[in-house]
Amino acid sequence: MTLGPTNRLRATILERSVQATIALWIAVTGVVLVLARGSLPFDRPALRGKPFALQVIFPSLGLIEVFALMGIVYWLTRHRAPIALAARAPGREKAARETILLLVYAFIGQIGGWVVGPSLGYRAFSFHLAGTLVGISKPPLPGEVATWSAYNFVVFAIVPWLWFRSRYSAEQLNLRSSDRLNDLTVIVIVAVVESLVELGSFPSLFDLSVRQMLLGVPLAFGFYFVGTVLPTMILIYAILLPRYARLCDSFATTVIVGGLTYAAMHLVEGWSTFASPRNAVLSLLFVPMTYLGPGMFKSFVTLRTGNAWVHAIGYHAIAPHVIVDTPLIVHALGIQ
Repeated sequence: MTLGPTNRLRATILERSVQATIALWIAVTGVVLVLARGSLPFDRPALRGKPFALQVIFPSLGLIEVFALMGIVYWLTRHRAPIALAARAPGREKAARETILLLVYAFIGQIGGWVVGPSLGYRAFSFHLAGTLVGISKPPLPGEVATWSAYNFVVFAIVPWLWFRSRYSAEQLNLRSSDRLNDLTVIVIVAVVESLVELGSFPSLFDLSVRQMLLGVPLAFGFYFVGTVLPTMILIYAILLPRYARLCDSFATTVIVGGLTYAAMHLVEGWSTFASPRNAVLSLLFVPMTYLGPGMFKSFVTLRTGNAWVHAIGYHAIAPHVIVDTPLIVHALGIQ
């Protein structure tokens, strides 16, 4: 028996993984309120001057938008045949082994970024360039932008891609569309909605001159596409997500685990501070609060379409990294 949308939503909320995530979200928010004592120590110029309560609740507001976007995607894909993502992964034993090894590799890759960046006189590398989304007091240097992008591309995209593409097909890696028209529809509508939301929240793109936009937009698209969009798509949503689907045996749990993985790949952000134990804990707590929602949405879209390119273009490459981060690239490269 196929459940209707209302009953499916009710069943999803009753899943233990969902309830545990809700409880953990509330608990983390409470810990942040207690530790912060009325102010957050992060280097986030885009949010500077915003009321403390708004800064704390901002991730929760983002979750509301994510759930609204999930509803839109569900409606847009309601007539598509269900995608059996778990069937694209190997058996449970091999899937578990590949998942563990790839997660260990990804963690080592992150540690490498924390070493390579400072060794070259830059900040520690993460999945995001320092200053992404929220700005930073000292913009990254041109060499930092290029090196960060190249490092992430090689470590988190090229190496995993070469290994797994030689063993699995493009369809098994969620890189082939089963309905191009519907995928395009989802990409366009999600990109438009998300772009409008981000332009309303972070309107600094309009502060640039026409010349800065003409030069900055393609450069922002290129650097971020290579440095974070492709690494995210290949590592998490092409390779890991089918294996999560196989191991979790639950749509909702797969969405959550995919979101947690996305958050974990941003463990140390440019705005993080480890000047004291309190600041370190706040920094580490705010990472999942900031990135769990977007990561879950990317999982949801990929599970609904079976095509990792949909989230990469509709909810990553353009919005936010062109809409929000073009000013950062313009300032980092000194474009006048």
